[in-house]
Amino acid sequence: MTENAPRPKPDRITGLRHFFAAASYSIGGLKRLWQETAFRHIVLVFVICAVLLGVIGASVAQIGIFLILFFLLVAVEALNTAIECIVDHLAPNWEEFARDAKDLGSLATMCLLFANGIYLLTLLAGFAGII
Repeated sequence: MTENAPRPKPDRITGLRHFFAAASYSIGGLKRLWQETAFRHIVLVFVICAVLLGVIGASVAQIGIFLILFFLLVAVEALNTAIECIVDHLAPNWEEFARDAKDLGSLATMCLLFANGIYLLTLLAGFAGII
């Protein structure tokens, strides 16, 4: 079989095997996402912020919201990376639709980065007695 020849669709996995297969796919996605510099930066900032929240004595609810926002950011970054992978495959040369798709994925990530930042700044301002 040549490298570009179509491969047959794998058999459908059901039952308990499906659970383990899905977990394996997610781990594969995490490995792929780790190759992205932006994701590694997100993880680094997450660790720094988690330590900071511990130092200022954030409540369990505040830490819970922080974790929810972090996982939403990871999900959006993963979708953005998926968009980039597909677009790069479909349009190896510069195309306007490719630029637009990548820009829109980047915007989604930026919006969630801002949401995370606003939440953290609000928490810090509250603990500093500013608000």
